[in-house]
Amino acid sequence: QVQLVESGGGLVQGGGSLRISCAASGLTLSTYDMAWYRQAPGKEREFVATIVWSGIRTSYADFVKGRFTMSSDNAKNMVYLQMNSLKPEDTAVYYCAAGLRSHVLAGGKYQYWGQGTQVTVSS
Repeated sequence: QVQLVESGGGLVQGGGSLRISCAASGLTLSTYDMAWYRQAPGKEREFVATIVWSGIRTSYADFVKGRFTMSSDNAKNMVYLQMNSLKPEDTAVYYCAAGLRSHVLAGGKYQYWGQGTQVTVSS
């Protein structure tokens, strides 16, 4: 049974930094694409970042490039999102997602989602 549990969210001042984590269980991280999404109040869930090929390749949404860094620790089955230079518009619930590599490559969506962690950035 796959479980994704996010942690590390909280309240931070604009310009500050925060690192959120996702603990994955029931899967082998090296065979999954992992991603972070976020959803702000009244808005649709949007892609933030993804890490594939056991951490070799990452990609980011334009609005976080240069500010956010996604990483993984396959030995610990953990993925992280380091968020720097935070802005009030980064306020959202951040979700960790996982998809079997072969499934995602075939055009499938992420199959597993965590419950989310709230990140609030004050101005």
